[in-house]
Amino acid sequence: MTVPAASRTAFPDERLSRRLSRSAALTDGVTALSDYHRWFAACARRSATEVEPVPLDELAGWRREPGTGNLVHDSGLFFSVEGITVERPGAAVPRWSQPVINQPETGILGLLMTEFDGVAHFLMQAKTEPGNHNGLQLSPTVQATRSNYTGAHRGRPVPYVEYFRDASRHTVVADVRQSEQGAWFYRKRNRNMIVEVGEPVEVREGFCWLTLGQIHRLLALDDMVNMDSRTVLSCLPLTGAGLEDAAPPAADAFRTALLRSCGSGADEGVHSVGEILHWINEARSTTELRVRPTPLNQITGWHTTGGRISHDSGLFFDVMGVRVRARGREVDQWTQPLVAAGRTGVIAFLTRPIDGVLHVLMRAKAEPGHNDVVELAPTVQCTPQNYAALPAAARPALLDEVLDADPRRIRFDTTLSEEGGRFYHTRNRYLVVEADDSVPDDHPDFRWVTLRQLTDLLRHSYYLNVEARTLVTCLRSLLTAPQ
Repeated sequence: MTVPAASRTAFPDERLSRRLSRSAALTDGVTALSDYHRWFAACARRSATEVEPVPLDELAGWRREPGTGNLVHDSGLFFSVEGITVERPGAAVPRWSQPVINQPETGILGLLMTEFDGVAHFLMQAKTEPGNHNGLQLSPTVQATRSNYTGAHRGRPVPYVEYFRDASRHTVVADVRQSEQGAWFYRKRNRNMIVEVGEPVEVREGFCWLTLGQIHRLLALDDMVNMDSRTVLSCLPLTGAGLEDAAPPAADAFRTALLRSCGSGADEGVHSVGEILHWINEARSTTELRVRPTPLNQITGWHTTGGRISHDSGLFFDVMGVRVRARGREVDQWTQPLVAAGRTGVIAFLTRPIDGVLHVLMRAKAEPGHNDVVELAPTVQCTPQNYAALPAAARPALLDEVLDADPRRIRFDTTLSEEGGRFYHTRNRYLVVEADDSVPDDHPDFRWVTLRQLTDLLRHSYYLNVEARTLVTCLRSLLTAPQ
């Protein structure tokens, strides 16, 4: 199948918004959803990926660095597992050490976009990652580290990467560097790109074109849409004029408020953009968070047993090794370390209509791996079981309001996987919850923000963390795809 040629003219924001809104409203495109599920099942049968846990010291091509014990690849590329020591004076936990993934290169997470019969479609990939607990998930067109797309693995080329490495002949819809998990990565960033093509594109095995509305419906399925797809989709400028076309004709009060939150009338919410930026910069300037690289063999509170690195409490996460045999990947077999969080986390937006416009309660959250200390995070972002080993004061604010929420107030509730190329069976329960009257209006670490304001911040790097970006995509899906 090929894509018909289309104009390469850069579209004004209003026209682009109308085109994206129309795509979000349609759950049938060149591929029907029923055909998609048959296609995905056939891809799963062909994927034939075998993942075998192995001790870290048995990873081929990896070694412990003399002196530090850091786990590094023989090539000096890809990534390494190192240690850090974190100090945050005055916090409930003022000091700790931990392993982190250090991957200083910038990868590409890219979506190709085109029109069929006037409707925007996105080229999605059925891809297996070694850490996916269910094997196959729906990935963006390109999901590649710099080491991979420059051929450091000496394997097959990454399909479609040329559209993103040289986008000069196409229309760039979004291009922004964004962070990844600040609790497990050290200053990791990826280039999130959406490129509209105006030329025929051969659809390879394992790829298919979907409308935005179809992707939104698939978000309601556990572990279907992977993390990389969710973060790239959050960068779509889905705001302003035309969104009314995406909402159902008889939208309830929640969706009406959500529509207003996305729309052109929500440029200013209860706080102006200037006030939100001041709040973020104030938090970045005043938060004392000192992060010091520490040899992996010198971090305290951690031990190596059974070929993996674990915390003495048995909580938080492990660093483990896997041996992978995969069909259809750039390389057929390899070994690597992975981070394994054994318990499902809880990540939630609390929402509230203010003057008829839906607002989201965002938290200014400091994490040791952030590039600029603080990024906006969901209202709640944690693994509740881990607080058994921490002081009571460390328990996140508003966690009980999320865990004890009346089911009638829960608008989105799906368990989604984190990036399976670095995390093993690591999943979080993502929720959108309507706040009740017990949630306070004012707190120094929180602000009510509209979805339009969040979309504007997503045009820039390092304002929303990866968990918040997933929830932005999930919240937008509620315009047309109620659970």
